Order: sequence, then structure tokens, then C-alpha cells
Amino acid sequence: MNKTAFQHGNARKMRIHVLPSKRFKTFAISLYAGIPLAEDTVTGTALTPFVLRRGTASYPETRQFREALEQMYGAGFGFDVYKRGNYQIVQFRMDTINDSFVKSKESLLESSFAFLGEVVTRPALEGGHFRSSYVQAEKENVRKKMEAIVNDKIRYASERCIEEMCRNEPYRLHPLGQRKDLEGITPQSLYEAYRHWLDHASLDLYVVGDTSLEEVEKLVGKHFDLSDHAAEAAYRHESDIRKPDEVRTVVEKMNVSQGKLNMGLRTSITYADERYAAALMYNGILGGYPHSKLFMNVREKASLAYYASSRYDGHKGIGTIQSGIEIQNYEKALEIIKKQLEEMRAGNITDLEMSQTKAMIRNLLLEIDDSAFEMIAYDFNRQFSGKDRQRAELLQQVEAIRIEDVKAAADTFELDTIYFLKGQKEE
Repeated sequence: MNKTAFQHGNARKMRIHVLPSKRFKTFAISLYAGIPLAEDTVTGTALTPFVLRRGTASYPETRQFREALEQMYGAGFGFDVYKRGNYQIVQFRMDTINDSFVKSKESLLESSFAFLGEVVTRPALEGGHFRSSYVQAEKENVRKKMEAIVNDKIRYASERCIEEMCRNEPYRLHPLGQRKDLEGITPQSLYEAYRHWLDHASLDLYVVGDTSLEEVEKLVGKHFDLSDHAAEAAYRHESDIRKPDEVRTVVEKMNVSQGKLNMGLRTSITYADERYAAALMYNGILGGYPHSKLFMNVREKASLAYYASSRYDGHKGIGTIQSGIEIQNYEKALEIIKKQLEEMRAGNITDLEMSQTKAMIRNLLLEIDDSAFEMIAYDFNRQFSGKDRQRAELLQQVEAIRIEDVKAAADTFELDTIYFLKGQKEE
């Protein structure tokens, strides 16, 4: 495993993380900006990067914006909006070729910082607020993305299960926001939301490539127009892990031919916990991989599901199960899925399941070294959770897990919500 580690510093109100490396032909740049998930800010924050990517002060027209990237030898630029724990994160990414591979008059790393700094801190404005044509077009774009989730019933059922399970928590909110709020957003109100987001976000800037921490700190100071007085916000995490009182069942009817049976579980094990490796193993054996219990028993042996898998969100302490079934097989499928949860709690796990799951997790951890952006994502977990756990250490912990450790982890996963999406005709 790569022994090199990120170097950490500060500039303006940002935490800076640099991995000096000559392994890649490009510079990988990632900026994470996170604020707490909240009803009144979630939609404005989600819409902001869509409008920021339309134009900046120097490149106000979208065509000019794209040409500026082309002039940097076709640099890549993109963004994501997602939630992690009870935070909404906007992540910007740039991928720029290292100057030594091209004949460039100016430093392409500096050009990238000038570009990204302007995207984030100097957007194209008219009359002191966002351009109304951009806001209108991007509101429509986000509305279509929200509709696409409703049309994709696998994603829809997954979101609805979380929404029902976390109905009294910020985590119920979708990172793209709420459709009902889009209509009321104006260029003025969105600009205010953008300023609030920029002033209050936790900012982490990552660079992997042939550079140094000192150089990156200088470039941030030069190209990011951030108020120095803004507090350097750190991520805070709730310590109150909620325990389910009783299992809630929610049945929803839509025009679907295939039923979607989803379940939500709560666990006290989160990313910063010493038992995190055991929780990873628990999820892997239950439903994380093609050899898992859900896949083998619900889909392959009983032929009850088109798909059956599980996920574990270590930043929130939640496990979820997803399955697609014939609507009339609801009771049977529910029974056999619950049986797999009982098997895990009883420690009925084979040596083969243990070794296959360890191999899958090992491969995923080793593959991180092949991608600069994966290395960045792994280190950001550390920043976000406050837990410093190097990959080599996590790998050792996974290798050392025994069946009784997985059984102990299984005891912490408690069923909270059963969500079933079924057809309107079925009674």
C-alpha cells in the first residue's frame, strides 16, 4: 500500500490537504463544502452549483466557461451534491494535465486554481444577483432530476424508506432538495442562499499531483475570494444513536408491476467506532456482494427476488436492505429476509463467507491507490468523521475479524422500518 500520506495545512478559511506525487500525469483537485442538512437551506444549496457552472465573472457566458476549460488542454470539471451523515455536501472536482506533459506557457495548476476559485467565489452576476436566465434553466434541470428519481422505482423506494425511517431527522431530506421549494426560488433569494452557504460551509480542498502544500496554500490565498473572518467550521456529529421503539411498516401504492421491499436498520456503530471493520464485514456477508446471504438465499435459492442487497452508511449508523419482488411474494420474501438477519445474529456464518468478504473488502481498499480521486475520498472520511484510520490499519482490522466479532456487530443492527411499494390493483 502507498506509504505516502496527505499533508495538511490552512489558507483563508479552508483546510488544505495535499498529496505530493509524481505517479499521475494529472492534478486531481477536489473541493468539499458541507453545511448541516436543513429544511430551509437544502434546496437553495443544491441548486447553487448548477448555477455556478453556467458562468463566472471572467467567463459570464456558458460557452466562454467551456472554452476556458478547453484552453487548459481539455481540463475536466464537475460537481456532485450528496449527503453524508446529517450534512449536505457540494463537491467540485477538476482534473488537469501536469504541465510537464504539454507545452504550456503558464502553470496549468495555477490556471486550474484561478478557474475553480472564480467558479466558487466570483460567479456571473447581473444587478448584484445571479442571472435570471441561468436560475430559471437550472431550476428546471433540478426539477427534472427530482422527477427522474420518482420514475426510477428502485431509487424511489430506497429514498422513501430512508424518508420514513428518519421522518423526524434532517437525514430524511434528499440532497437535491424539495420540489415544493423550487418554484419560490428567485435570482435574489438564491444569491443570498449562496452567500450563506459559502460563509458557513466547512471547506476542505484536496490536491493530488506533482506539487507541494506551500504552493497550494499560496494559490488558494491568491485565487479564492473568501472572507478571512469567516469561521473555519468543523464537522460536528450527534452522539445520540437512536434506537427503534418498534418496527414500523409503511405500504405505498403506485403504478408498478414489480414490488419493492426495502428495510431500514439502525446501529450504534459509526465510522469513528473501533467496531467499524466488524460492521463492514456484517454488511458484506449480509448483502454487500454477490456471494452474500441475501443474494444467495433470497434471489438464487428461493427465486423470490429480482435483486436483493444491503448497504451500510457508517457516517449515519444505518443499514438498508433493497429487494425487488413479485407483489404476491411479499410475506414469503419478508420472512426469508428476516431469517437472514437472524442467521447473522446467531453467528451462523461460514468460513467461506468470511474469507470471500474479506477478499472483496481487501480488493476495494487496495484499488483506492489506483485513483487519485479515490485516495481523496478516503482521506475526506477522516476529515469528516474526525477519526484518523489509515487504509493499512483498516485492512489489518478487517483481516483480524472473527465470526464472533461479526455476530457482536449483528446484535447492534436493529430493524426499524419496513417499506413496501406495491401496485395499485393488488389487494
